[in-house]
Amino acid sequence: MRAIQFDNRFVRELPGDAETSLRRRQVLGACWSPALPTAVAAPRLLVHASEVADLVGFSKADVAATWFAEVFGGNKLLEGMEPIAACYGGHQFGNWAGQLGDGRAMTLGEVIGANGVRCELQLKGAGPTPYSRTADGRAVLRSSIREFLCSEAMHHLGVPTTRALSLVTTGDMVVRDMFYDGNARPEIGAIVCRVAPSFIRFGNFEILAARNDITLLERLVDFTIARDFPQLALMDGDKSQQRAEWFRSVCERTAEMIVHWMRVGFVHGVMNTDNMSILGLTIDYGPYGWLDNYDPEWTPNTTDAGGRRYRYEQQPGIAQWNLARLAEALVPLFASDDALRDGLACFAAVYTDGQKAMHRAKFGLQDIDDGDEALIAGGLDLLHSVDMDFTLFFRALGELPQQLHADATAWSLVGDVFYDEDKRATRADEVMAWLRAWHARVSRGGEPTGARRARMHAVNPKYVLRNYLAQQAIDAAEAGDAALVHTLLDLMRRPYDEQPLNSRFAARRPEWARDKAGCSMLSCSS
Repeated sequence: MRAIQFDNRFVRELPGDAETSLRRRQVLGACWSPALPTAVAAPRLLVHASEVADLVGFSKADVAATWFAEVFGGNKLLEGMEPIAACYGGHQFGNWAGQLGDGRAMTLGEVIGANGVRCELQLKGAGPTPYSRTADGRAVLRSSIREFLCSEAMHHLGVPTTRALSLVTTGDMVVRDMFYDGNARPEIGAIVCRVAPSFIRFGNFEILAARNDITLLERLVDFTIARDFPQLALMDGDKSQQRAEWFRSVCERTAEMIVHWMRVGFVHGVMNTDNMSILGLTIDYGPYGWLDNYDPEWTPNTTDAGGRRYRYEQQPGIAQWNLARLAEALVPLFASDDALRDGLACFAAVYTDGQKAMHRAKFGLQDIDDGDEALIAGGLDLLHSVDMDFTLFFRALGELPQQLHADATAWSLVGDVFYDEDKRATRADEVMAWLRAWHARVSRGGEPTGARRARMHAVNPKYVLRNYLAQQAIDAAEAGDAALVHTLLDLMRRPYDEQPLNSRFAARRPEWARDKAGCSMLSCSS
């Protein structure tokens, strides 16, 4: 195998837990605890992302070797690996939850990849840690497939995200109650190796502030700047200025991430502060989903079904709320809170400007016109009220021809994007009127149709990882056939391309999937 260079700065430069056992406990005065993966019966590589393997430094021969599945199934360690579980807290569904930590995740080590990029390798589902509380630290195949595929799908959609190296089945069964309704059953165990430059979360800072461990809070902030924001570490000025710029950068990155979520119709489902990356990466893929019919109030999380705190339209507001909780944790490090308030204002400005630019791009608008905001708002209102498919509608919009025939209909122009046949029939004229107004607007500058199509298709994907597709792959894999997992991985490498042989994967959610478990809403259960 190639020489893999580990540089475990988090372990080397920050204090760890003196106790080495896996006993569940409150961990004080430390940023991490030692944690060894618990061996499994029969690790087998189900799927891997070749691009991520190249990034980390693994060759095709490495991936094919028996030891690869053993390492990323938790049965072996490579030289230089120092497995740990991180200590953090968090606000969950708006309430402070105290210490949380890596309960079923553990970092194997930090690799300096082939291009000099830091790659933290983290197993999810490798067994208990001191932060597992009453859980077993394991994960099952269905949640692992969803995490693996979504990590890679989001990357290729252009959304800031953690990546996924591998998915290994364990040969063990794990008991889970999928909907917390008393119907627990054994499921196939699996482990995903996640990859990111850093897995530090808002909660890493919150737990230290909550415990009034200001000395360690200060160390963690300065470490994070030095390792993960090196351009700020080199700037002129004192530490207070560096920290202010760092918080501002976190706010900017978070805003940019949320703009991308809204662009592709992604709903995270569990935006607790412990699930927010300090690098502005999408992290912790649990009960996520993509909008099928455009419903701004939709949440994919059954746990969130009552209050809908994490619904699609509220994601920007929740991101800012989470940043405010991070700002509160950082207050002791600043002489005044002016810099923190400036950072939060920066989030609002970056998101607002980004959202406007994103909507203009999705609707194919170049120059600015006084009526554009009303046109965009009207289009979104129709999407919602007429029950149209979010992804398919925008893709179809980009395909509209240079001229619209007088007898054209909404159905002939945008195709099978409607989820409600009655609304399609009764409101067809309303939709057609908006389409003609939109067409007249984008045609005004004389831009060739092909150029407009290319612009719009570059921001409006044809393929997203719809929940019903992921569930079909899960069902087949649980029955022993992982072919669809590989197909979807390959499909999502080019989500903006037509891919005629794969066009069936662009179809709107079929009616049978509307209420089928896993095809719409999901629980937080692994």
